Amino acid sequence: MTIHTFKSFVTTTLTPLFPATEIETFFFLLMEELLGMQRIDTVLKASEEISTDKLVALKEALKRLEEEEPIQYILGTTEFYGLPFIVTPDTLIPRPETEELVTWVLESLSPTENTTILDIGTGSGCIPIALKKKAKNTIVSAIDVSKEALVIAEKNALKNETNIQFHQADILATSSLSFTNTEKFDVIVSNPPYVRELEKAEISNNVLQNEPHLALFVSNENPLLFYSKIAELAAKHLTENGLLFFEINQYLGNETAAMLAEKGFSDIELRKDIFKNDRMLKAVWKKG
Repeated sequence: MTIHTFKSFVTTTLTPLFPATEIETFFFLLMEELLGMQRIDTVLKASEEISTDKLVALKEALKRLEEEEPIQYILGTTEFYGLPFIVTPDTLIPRPETEELVTWVLESLSPTENTTILDIGTGSGCIPIALKKKAKNTIVSAIDVSKEALVIAEKNALKNETNIQFHQADILATSSLSFTNTEKFDVIVSNPPYVRELEKAEISNNVLQNEPHLALFVSNENPLLFYSKIAELAAKHLTENGLLFFEINQYLGNETAAMLAEKGFSDIELRKDIFKNDRMLKAVWKKG
């Protein structure tokens, strides 16, 4: 089968499931990861025959796409903030909205002073690794409840040549962050579980059937469970004028801001993401 024929095969197979632009992206990612071809190569070498072993691998990947498995899990890799990351079903797939959160944190850092940062619920490690990679004068730690996720995060830190201190802990069962190497942090950032059970109908099958529910969902009755607990810990462990950053449920921006105000945080700012949804929040702790 030639590259041109395989592209037609991909389009025919996936058209009932995905829009044309996404199918094209899938094709080029498969070509790059499995054949080592850039986009231009697929045009210049369209009549080139694909070897039998490579074709088997491509068809297996296509079958998994047809079953709505995320391509990031199929390839075992993705990109976040211009950096390469290993991803597995033990970790969430990093989202563009989270890149916006990282940008906001970076904009808030001092260009000259050393800054201590803690990421809570790190998953693949994308947030702390991007922060450390882009802001050299930082001391960065990260926490996750999943030891499997931490294995991946540590591999990603090594892959991106960053020094991150990782710790396993159930944040809901933690009364103090004293187990970390830093007692006080200038910045605490978190993208905790925030999708309510009632919102599952809005989640696409490739996410719902593949990504870890532990990192996604919270109960309808207590959707701010993680935010409330992290805010309590932040009040103990942020420095004077320390910053707390959250990625949030788009439907609960005002409720999250009100909760933080009740817990003593000030200068609370809510920001929208690229899709014009309330997605990020920053608050200042002035009682350090």
